[in-house]
Amino acid sequence: MRTLTLLLMTSTLAAPAWAVDADGQGPAVAFDITFLSHVEAGVAEQDVYVTRGSSQGKVYRPGPDDSNLNAPLFAAAKPQPHDPGNPAAVGPFKKGAKLDLTLGDWLSASGIGHYHVEDGAGHLTVEFEGLVPNGVYTLWHFFMVNGETDPFIGTFDLPVGAFDGSQSVFVADAEGSATFDQSFDTALQLSGEQLTAGLAVNWHSDGMTYGVMPGDFGESAHIQLFTALPQRPGL
Repeated sequence: MRTLTLLLMTSTLAAPAWAVDADGQGPAVAFDITFLSHVEAGVAEQDVYVTRGSSQGKVYRPGPDDSNLNAPLFAAAKPQPHDPGNPAAVGPFKKGAKLDLTLGDWLSASGIGHYHVEDGAGHLTVEFEGLVPNGVYTLWHFFMVNGETDPFIGTFDLPVGAFDGSQSVFVADAEGSATFDQSFDTALQLSGEQLTAGLAVNWHSDGMTYGVMPGDFGESAHIQLFTALPQRPGL
């Protein structure tokens, strides 16, 4: 079983800027963010699926070795737990709805942005391209145990911004572009000694959002992009 935490921390982070803040009291938190797909991180996509060979009614998680970018994507017939560090956890799963996307469409998504903290408040701006046209999205602040766990025990997910999820929602335009630009009273918790923190971009194929819950992963909720957050200053 591969350590996904290591992949996250080595694959997604630009060097953070720990400058002295304006009042000289300590480091000011500011860093750029680059989002990437699971395939770009070297693991299988978790929430979209492709068919393989002559399998009837079954789908599989596509990984870095899947070269057919024209392959149509499907949902799973029921929610599937994430297990990104386990290369054996790719299926088969019972086929769900066709998503009207190809693997190439899915992997074309990208996002770059910037985060900083000012007076204890967090400010996050991200420009996305290649998202699902007119797709409904939410942005999530996730936490994952550092190191290997077997089986994978999952992530703890909070909506970015307000705890009711109202600030986490954004919608792509007809070209698949979107801007997420929010300020929130509580700064994002960064990675620490025991937990890796990150951000995840969640597409809702049913067009609905669920407040404090991300939805049913694999069936109607699909993480398209993610990034790790750096360790907090002083570690």
